[in-house]
Amino acid sequence: MKLHTIDTGFFKLDGGAMFGVVPKALWQKTNPADDKNLCTWAMRCMLIEEGDRLILVDTGIGNKQDEKFFSHYYLHGDASLDSSLAAKGFHRDDITDVFLTHLHFDHVGGAVERINGNLAPAFKNATYWSNSQHWDWAVNPNEREKASFLKDNILPIQESGQLKFIDAVDGVAFTDDVKIRFAYGHTDAMMLPQISYKGKQVLYMADLLPSVGHIPLPYVMAYDMFPMKTLDERKLYWNEAAEKEYILYLEHDPMNECCTLQHTEKGIRVKDVFMLKDL
Repeated sequence: MKLHTIDTGFFKLDGGAMFGVVPKALWQKTNPADDKNLCTWAMRCMLIEEGDRLILVDTGIGNKQDEKFFSHYYLHGDASLDSSLAAKGFHRDDITDVFLTHLHFDHVGGAVERINGNLAPAFKNATYWSNSQHWDWAVNPNEREKASFLKDNILPIQESGQLKFIDAVDGVAFTDDVKIRFAYGHTDAMMLPQISYKGKQVLYMADLLPSVGHIPLPYVMAYDMFPMKTLDERKLYWNEAAEKEYILYLEHDPMNECCTLQHTEKGIRVKDVFMLKDL
């Protein structure tokens, strides 16, 4: 097995929304905001080579939305999904599986492309993976979360016949070395791949832990649908990660790809930060 970081560029989101009830005087120490109170975030995906499968975890924001949509998110950076795949010696047509942690636009946008005005899966040879509970949640969204679930990103996957569902059972096997964990606070039935790799456990954090700056337990995003559930999940996962020395892979941290956690007098805090390639 090999794991690869796939960078798809950066975008900006409001710092207050990203840190919820935490005052700016605290969160700006780790994630400084610009003059519009926007912080920069990565859209970092992962590529898993296992046997004859090439599994892409999440797809970034994509490029098919209109100029007005993108003007809200200030996309920047030199990396793209295609250029990052090419740097590893791959093309999108080589992808056998697209694993979607959840269906918010910054995670699933690159899963569908627009060609001559028509929408189609961007990975024509891949099986797309979600779970029925989250899929139903996304295609019948609540008013608060509706803006994050764009039909152009979601429905063409199902219409193509390339969509399959994973059972929403914590610890369910996806491959021999990948099992799926679940979290329900950010959005319903978000999936977190846990990968056995080089004798260690690598846990893909998606939006349960956006960045190192979010490690203190109260630093819960205002985007989370069920913040108290997120808080409970963070306690469980943080303790497990610290005690079992998990490698946490960070999708949105603009600087740090991976971290480990440790117990301190102030609670669980970051221990080490490093690149995935250094494992």
